[in-house]
This record gives sequence, structure tokens and C-alpha cells, in this order.
Amino acid sequence: MSSSHPHHVSRRRVFYIPGYDPIHPRRYRELYRKEGAAQAAISGYEIGLKPKTGEGHYGWQVDAQIDGRGVHSDIDVLVWSDIVRDSMDASIPGTYAQLIRTAWTYIATGALRRLMRLRKGPVIAALYPVGMLLAQLLIALAIWAALWRIGLGLAGTAGAWGGAALGSVAFVVVLRWFKSKDGKFFAYYLMHDYAYSAASRGRNPAPLEARMAAFGDSISAALRDDVDEVLVVGHSSGAHLGVSILADLIRAGRVPEHGPALSFLSLGQVVPMVSFLPEADRLRADLHYLSARPELAWVDVTAPGDGCAFALCDPVSVSGVAPADKRWPLVFSAAFTQTLSAERWAELRWRFFRLHFQYMCAFDRPKDYDYFQITAGPQTLATRYADRPPSKSRIDHAVSKYTSMAA
Repeated sequence: MSSSHPHHVSRRRVFYIPGYDPIHPRRYRELYRKEGAAQAAISGYEIGLKPKTGEGHYGWQVDAQIDGRGVHSDIDVLVWSDIVRDSMDASIPGTYAQLIRTAWTYIATGALRRLMRLRKGPVIAALYPVGMLLAQLLIALAIWAALWRIGLGLAGTAGAWGGAALGSVAFVVVLRWFKSKDGKFFAYYLMHDYAYSAASRGRNPAPLEARMAAFGDSISAALRDDVDEVLVVGHSSGAHLGVSILADLIRAGRVPEHGPALSFLSLGQVVPMVSFLPEADRLRADLHYLSARPELAWVDVTAPGDGCAFALCDPVSVSGVAPADKRWPLVFSAAFTQTLSAERWAELRWRFFRLHFQYMCAFDRPKDYDYFQITAGPQTLATRYADRPPSKSRIDHAVSKYTSMAA
């Protein structure tokens, strides 16, 4: 980072990029409010939220007193939930067709086999919707077959036809019931998630590219504001969107040399699920480019306890596109088993989707990772982790079969 950038923060702009999530962004405000208050009580600082004023993105304002300094942060959510909802608008047969296409894409390209060399957790998470949807289909078929056999046993051929008809109705009802309960099973949700990237074999669909360009305009405008830091936070699938948005901004010369510190925090990233696909040339080029840039600081935080993330997998290196002068990201673990008490860990360890959001939540035994101090505290991301070594257990060698990059 240039010495012209500030090291201490009194005003900050934060842009949060969610993952593949169809829910209104108010859930992130409420999560921040609740968990921020909990972390402040544990760690002994003050933090408070109030509604955002003016036009623009959905967001909120945060005022904090941390380490004896007052800090004001404006937090915006870069929303693409409408695009997610549109991509999830598939019938039950359409979802099963997605299952076949997505599985074929990851298996036939060899991406699945190479992803398994990284972490088993996210691969199991990727296979879960396949197994769950097939289990639901088998249950529905078993009910159909049982009704057909009952009809056959009661009235021969005529009864068999009646049983088959009744079974067909039951078949549809059972599958619709499972879909209606997907808030508990998450099979359809995850299937749509993985299918979204697999459908284009790693390329960003046009509506998403347009939204990313709009996000870039918002971040560019903030870099001309009278603030000390512009912090971009990408969670889950939002991490790889952040990579491309920031790479585009720097390439276009839209990061002022003497402007605010530019910081990027990627949390619970699933970058390899996209970058390992054959046509993810744009993402691989952006990873390659961003990892060597002095205009920003990039910190990547995951945790082995998060079974939905590629924990401690350097997203640049494992994608096979690390340049010789690579400097980013700094990869380290939020270490859930150490930063959560034994009692709290026991409550959360089997709640896989909740753990995927733990990075934005309170830790009752915090170490040096604190989401609320990062987003509302007096230090820039670069200053906070200037002396932080990367985790020794990180995976930082090339694994992807596909390493081509966009020209």
C-alpha cells in the first residue's frame, strides 16, 4: 500500500456483496445489529446502528467507539437477490434437468475430481443437493409403486391402472411437498446455486455482468468521497464477484492514487467452484491480476469448521494463476474451534448453513478476527493485519486443470 493512504479511520464506506441469496438484504442489517451488539458486549466496545439516509443501495450507518476512537461507517449491500430469484424460477422437472446438466459439467470436465483434492466439506455440500433430490425422487417413486401393487393385488389389471393413477397423483404431491419444505432441506436452493455457474461453465451471465458494472460504479464513486477507507466485503459467491469488480476498477484507472485506502475482505469463499470450470477465463484473469496489485489490501478468511467454504485454499494459487509477483490474498483461518467456546461450538457445529455465516457473527472467545472491528473500527484492513502471517496449513499450490485467462 502507498504511504499516502491513511492507516487510521474515522470515516469508512463498506460495500457488502452477498453470496447466492434470494432473501431481502434487511436480513444482513438485522444480523449485523444483533451480532454486533453481542460482540461489543463481549469485547468491551460500543457500536450502534441507524437507518441509512438518502438514495442508493440498501444499507445502514454504524457509529462505534473502539480503542478510544470514534468511527462512522456507511454500509451498503450490493444487491443481486433479484437475479438469484430469477435463476431459481424453475419447475420441479426443470430442477431435475439442472441436476443432470450440473453433475455432467463438473464430472465431465474433471472439475469435481480436482475440487476433491482441496477440501471434502464443500464437495460434500455440492453433492448434497444431488443426493437429496434423488432421495426425494426415489421416495415418490416408491409410493407410486406401492399404490400400483396395492391396486394390482386388489383388482388385477383394472386395479393396477387405478393404483397407477392414484400413485401418479401421490408422486406429484410428494415432490411438491418436498419442494415446499426446502427451507429445511435446502436441496432446491443449493441445486440452483451450483447450477447457476455450471450452466455457463464458469462465465458470468450477462445480467450479472451488468449488475457488477453498476456495483463498480458505486465503489468508484465512494473512492472519491472524503473517507479514509473503502472496504469491499465478499461473502461466499460474493467473493469471486468482488475479485472481478475490483480488478475491473483498477485496470480502468478508477482507483485514485491519493484516495482512501482500498480494502477487500473475502469470507467463506467458494472461488474454486467457478474458477475450476473450463470457461472461467475472466475470473482466472482477474484473480491473476488482482493478486499482484499494490492499490489494495486483500485478506481472505475462512475456517475448516465451515463445511460450505474452501477453507484455507488460496483462491489464486489453487486456480493455477498465481503470478511471480503475487502479494495477495493474506489467507488465514477464523479458527471456529478456538474462537468459539466449547459450549457455543457444540451448539453450532452441525448447523452447516449457520456456520457459513459465522464470519459476520460474534465470537465469544475472539482472537484477531472481528468482523465488527474490521467494518467499524479505527484501523484499515492493511494496518490491522500488517504483521499477520498466513496460516501454515493453507493450500497454495496449483490444482485446477484449466488455467486459461481472458485476453
